[in-house]
Amino acid sequence: MEKKQSIIDQFKGQARLPRLAAPRRYDLHLKLDLVACSFTGVVRVGLAVAEATKFLVLNALELAIGDVCFADSADQKKVRPCDVVMDDEDEILVLAFDEALGCGEGVLTVEFSGMLNAHLKGLYKCAYVDGGEKKYMAATQFEAVDARRCFPCWDEPALKAAFQITLDVPLELTALSNMPILKEKLNGDIKTVYFEESPMMSTYLVAVVVGSFDSVEETTADGIRVRVYCPPGKSDNGKFALHVAVKALELYTRYFSVPYPLPKLDMVAVPEFAGGAMENYGLIIYRENDMLHDELQSTAAKKQRLSEQITVVAMHEVAHQWFGNLVTMEWWTHLWLNEGFATWVSYMATDNLFPEWKVWTQFLQYTASGLHMDSLEKSHPIEVEIIHARAVLEIFDAISYEKGSAVIQMLQSYLGDAIFQKSLSSYMKRYAWKNAKTEDLWSVLTEESGVEVTNLMETWTKQKGYPLISVNLNGHILAFEQSQFLLSGLAGEGLWIVPITLCLGSYERQKKFLLKTRCGEIDISDLFNSPSDCLGLSEENDPEKFKEHFWIKINIYQSGFYRVKYEDKLATQLIKAIESNYVSAPDKFGILDDTHALCQAGKQSLSSLLTLMGVYRKDIDYTVVSNLIEVCYNIVKVYYDAFPDSVDYLRQYFINILRPSAELGWESVSGEPHLNVLLRGEISMALASFGDEKTHEDAIRRFKSLLMDRNTPLLSADTKRAAYIAVMRKTTVASRNYFESLLSIYREADTVQEKERILRHLAASPDPDIVMEVLNFLASDEVRDQDIIYGFRGISLEGREAAWKWLKDHWDFILNKYGTGLLFTNFLTDIIALFSSNEKADEVEAFFANRTTLAFAMNLKQSIEQVRIKARWVQNIKQEESLPELIKQLAIKG
Repeated sequence: MEKKQSIIDQFKGQARLPRLAAPRRYDLHLKLDLVACSFTGVVRVGLAVAEATKFLVLNALELAIGDVCFADSADQKKVRPCDVVMDDEDEILVLAFDEALGCGEGVLTVEFSGMLNAHLKGLYKCAYVDGGEKKYMAATQFEAVDARRCFPCWDEPALKAAFQITLDVPLELTALSNMPILKEKLNGDIKTVYFEESPMMSTYLVAVVVGSFDSVEETTADGIRVRVYCPPGKSDNGKFALHVAVKALELYTRYFSVPYPLPKLDMVAVPEFAGGAMENYGLIIYRENDMLHDELQSTAAKKQRLSEQITVVAMHEVAHQWFGNLVTMEWWTHLWLNEGFATWVSYMATDNLFPEWKVWTQFLQYTASGLHMDSLEKSHPIEVEIIHARAVLEIFDAISYEKGSAVIQMLQSYLGDAIFQKSLSSYMKRYAWKNAKTEDLWSVLTEESGVEVTNLMETWTKQKGYPLISVNLNGHILAFEQSQFLLSGLAGEGLWIVPITLCLGSYERQKKFLLKTRCGEIDISDLFNSPSDCLGLSEENDPEKFKEHFWIKINIYQSGFYRVKYEDKLATQLIKAIESNYVSAPDKFGILDDTHALCQAGKQSLSSLLTLMGVYRKDIDYTVVSNLIEVCYNIVKVYYDAFPDSVDYLRQYFINILRPSAELGWESVSGEPHLNVLLRGEISMALASFGDEKTHEDAIRRFKSLLMDRNTPLLSADTKRAAYIAVMRKTTVASRNYFESLLSIYREADTVQEKERILRHLAASPDPDIVMEVLNFLASDEVRDQDIIYGFRGISLEGREAAWKWLKDHWDFILNKYGTGLLFTNFLTDIIALFSSNEKADEVEAFFANRTTLAFAMNLKQSIEQVRIKARWVQNIKQEESLPELIKQLAIKG
């Protein structure tokens, strides 16, 4: 035992595997037993031994290791290790040999076995019902570091290799992997499926799915076979995703000027999946509700909402076949190269395919969560050093995705479409089948554009946070000052090179420059006296009318990842421009979002924010109103703790603001704009959440109709959620009929989307006992493990203490059932973030003092910080002593 410990100790605590040998080719044979939920396998790894060594160190976790041998390719001599040592903490397998292995080529053969786990990572089991009988299928989720749970391997993105995969599976099931099937052999009720050898790829992209499916397929103009696999009998539900995938392959082939490199692309929907989808090379795996589209049962409204969701997700995953799979990050520090770019390009492609959806405006909603997270002291840079591979799970977050995509959008806007596209094409060709770092991309962009991109972008990727740009006007001189924006209200030390864009009185009078220092100024006299807009106004020829239409907007269309604080006079003029509808939807969104953040940070009063919100009451743009609603929700959550006696007046004020948009009604109108469909659902849910009596009456009447007829025309897919909120807000232990009815609808629902809708609002009850009952239901076998997170997002303010108690009481059960993978962070972020007091933050810290692991340490710190930020906001609100009376007057005013 002492000898084994000394062997393992020399390799422990290292961020990456020692470069004693590198894999060139894997021959992997897996035998699956879906009854016992187990697997056995053998892997033969073609290795290049870098130097004479007595050790081979690779990754393995939760595997039983059988026979191991190494064959030198030069003399075919076979040797077995004298010691085989596993270390679960560092997730490594160390093979020690009596004699040193020589430098050169060889083949390592390892036999192993394991169990199909229930934690939705590695090679795992998915439960489904077939003819009333519960059965299991198998699927993989290897990103980030879970290929090692399936087979011993060098589980790092830079260690690319070719893969030849063979599967032994039940005869009646479909077996899928990255490459097309080469041949099959039958042996009784088992078939052996041999797949073609793959090109060079990273272990996290290897994939296997074994189950029962129907499929639909098309072939692209370039001869690529695209196939979509769906649950039996639901192949029609995959047709829309198939259409999008074909279009995506064709579009990206043109955009990157690099053809899709594999002979096929499969997409498969599985019943249980931790994320939304995974971009495995040639075999994209989806959560069912992110791929399946039921044309027959969908209303026009539902079709539009689902179409957009499926399109953006599919475009993202197909984009990864280039950005991530063909060119792969060198290490997890550069994860954002995968996720930020795939996100940005998915919106670009969706806009190309469906311009009427205006997804670039909706992109602002998406990136807003990046701005929020990056204003925390416990944020992290886009490029973050990963010192333990398991810790990478925490950076699959709003920084890598939302901020990553936003800074790409900012750079693309600055450089221009043509140069940016040409640069990406060059980057793809230069690093195809290889690995790249962030600086490699900057180098290519610098070469192609002539702009010193590296210096510009490193200020955005190598330090956390972003700037607040404070703006003052003195005559014709605009003065700028940048400081790091933190929601805590503290001063940060960051300094950025900021692409500033601005317009004056019209979007036709624009200027842009780089702010490279803490302070800067620019002369805009040419904009004052340039009658270039449609009004033909200038300060010289009509000073009075010019003054009437005067306003300045910084960060045009919100293309930059920063916030803006205007001096009072400029802010007042901007509000008038919003009232006159001179300002674009993206800029309306940005002005409100920035003011909301400034209020949270204690840099503006809540009364000034409420006044600004009133200006938006007649707006009907989906993205603008959705943001307005989100701000309403956030204010209610903290005001509830600041002035609980007057929170109903606040809710009434918000109802007054939103009521004009409610003229859209409950029923969709034939031929109406796509975004009206989306807005109808958001408005009705908000009014139901804030307790609008008319909305509740309508909702309950329509819900009763739904109980009589599941296809009632009185409730569309988009307005059902408002009805579910309304009935749950009326539910208590003493009055639970609606709750029982909603559970019945859930149990009868035959679409994953309907089940998701219900789960999102079951915990909206004001009765803590009902919330506790809902949480127990969410953790029961009636709800798929992957779906529990939907229920957390709807927990009522009144139920938050019950939710926290449930989390503490069930902690060991949660860890055992759900593990600490991608799902797990929602248990922390959604429940802890409900609170707004320092006392609760202290209590959370105390509970987790000896329960924290690498897998969620950063997420926990961020969640606690957000509680403290809200506690500070509550105290700021309490200092506005006249606020309750102001809100009462606003509510009564209507």
